[in-house]
Amino acid sequence: MTNTQTNVLRQHAEQQYAHELAALAKHDTRPKPPRWNLSPSAVLTYLMGGKAGDTDITPKYIGERRLMEIAVATLATDRALLLIGVPGTAKSWVSEHLAAAISGDSTLLIQGTAGTGEEAIRYGWNYARLLAEGPSEAALVESPIMNAMRGGKIARLEELTRVQSDVQDTLITVLSEKTLPVPELNTEVQAVRGFNMIATANNRDKGVNDLSSALKRRFNTVVLPVPDSLEDEVNIVVSRVGSLAKALEIPAAPPALEEVRRIVTVFRELRAGQTEDGKTKLKSPSGTMSTAEAISVVNQGLSLAAHFGSGELSAQDTAASLVGAVIKDPVQDGVIWREYLETVAKKRDDWKEFYKACRAVS
Repeated sequence: MTNTQTNVLRQHAEQQYAHELAALAKHDTRPKPPRWNLSPSAVLTYLMGGKAGDTDITPKYIGERRLMEIAVATLATDRALLLIGVPGTAKSWVSEHLAAAISGDSTLLIQGTAGTGEEAIRYGWNYARLLAEGPSEAALVESPIMNAMRGGKIARLEELTRVQSDVQDTLITVLSEKTLPVPELNTEVQAVRGFNMIATANNRDKGVNDLSSALKRRFNTVVLPVPDSLEDEVNIVVSRVGSLAKALEIPAAPPALEEVRRIVTVFRELRAGQTEDGKTKLKSPSGTMSTAEAISVVNQGLSLAAHFGSGELSAQDTAASLVGAVIKDPVQDGVIWREYLETVAKKRDDWKEFYKACRAVS
């Protein structure tokens, strides 16, 4: 690993987990689809965790195994994969790790927005060369999708439903014919075997730019749910906080499991609109209260503890980080949060310090 790679803020999956991918490749005896670095079975082990010889493979996705089996199997066919879920259900995370395990390259990425144009999906032009020389291969600027087609790799498109509908439909020819026409050069780029695409969509964006029926048919859809159990979500948060704190070099002790469980419990109860035991109905705030936000709350608390506290995550650090995550609308969410503190947190004997800290900053 180069010094440049070790100094970056966030390494790509294929860099951060290179030792795991190498171990899996070394012990992989199953058949591989064309241009896949690993067999589908080894890709699944990389995602769900296991062993490759003497090497421990850390789980990248904590959830239903069958969903990942469907996702991996889809990419071994000619159907593209669409990952749908509420914010924080690890859509982008799974997409990145799938591309890293299959192609060894997760960087062929398009971030979908309302401003994403056709050239981002198809190709663009170096206008200085275009004006000087006219249309030519040298003046062509390849999109990540064109690059993936030429190399037989996995392309990624984040937040597909954020892209305007007419731009979305430029994918139809690519996904159905596996061809990208370049009429200016009277030619086309044909996808090499191994090419496929993973798109993600936030189901809270439903109705923003719905996919046409023609485009939907080109995708196999996998819905990623929020974690089923409290313990699953706690494990996800602990795992991601550990890797992020290490990458950011936050000089704080790992958070106590009970503190993480308390934060996740708050998120789950406010998200569901009821307490974990189902006995008390609650109002949900305007934010998503996702697992990703819970991870951010713990990380921010660790940063406060490291730089302005005792070095260990305290109730005061948690409260200061949590309030900002819950209260997006100062009026509406403020009322909901204070009601939660008085009707739920105050009544829990082991939450007394947490309740006082939250009341102090609310």
